[in-house]
Amino acid sequence: MKDGPDSRSLDDASLARRIAAARQGGDVEAEAELCRRMAPRLRFYGLKHLRDEHAAADLAQQVLMMTLERLRAGKLREPEMLASFMLGMCRMVVLELRRTYARRERLLAEFTDDVPIADSSIAPRLDHARLLHCLDGLAERERSVLVLTFYDEQPALAVARELGLSEGNVRVIRHRGLQRLRDCVTGERAAA
Repeated sequence: MKDGPDSRSLDDASLARRIAAARQGGDVEAEAELCRRMAPRLRFYGLKHLRDEHAAADLAQQVLMMTLERLRAGKLREPEMLASFMLGMCRMVVLELRRTYARRERLLAEFTDDVPIADSSIAPRLDHARLLHCLDGLAERERSVLVLTFYDEQPALAVARELGLSEGNVRVIRHRGLQRLRDCVTGERAAA
């Protein structure tokens, strides 16, 4: 915690100066206060202009991160204009999102006829019961590695730390586990 006044008692400009003076995230209390103060305003802007709860939350988070990066780098020239700066960034992000959406819609309209549609009678269906049976047939360590990798979406290093293995060992176990799972699901071999 920093010496001096409580961050809740500071105005926006003083809060911005305090964050800029700390550099590289050194004043967690001031950064948290900035987020607490500004997030509702940014979210409201997002709701008004994007009309989607999740998009508004994403917008608020993105603008807060961009603002904190600018403050930490000392690149905000006028701390007194912090709220205006952040709302201006909201405006720019919303405009970019709209441009991206319009571009996507234009491309879909132009190329929809060229996209092949998958025939559901030809595409293989996932047999959930068989997959569950095959997962149960894997060794505990293989199953743990596969679940942490694909269900929890953790990288090999995080899986290795959690299971007390080396990163290379996790990759080998994952590779072998996937092969056993594939063989069991396709019926080539029973899971070990």
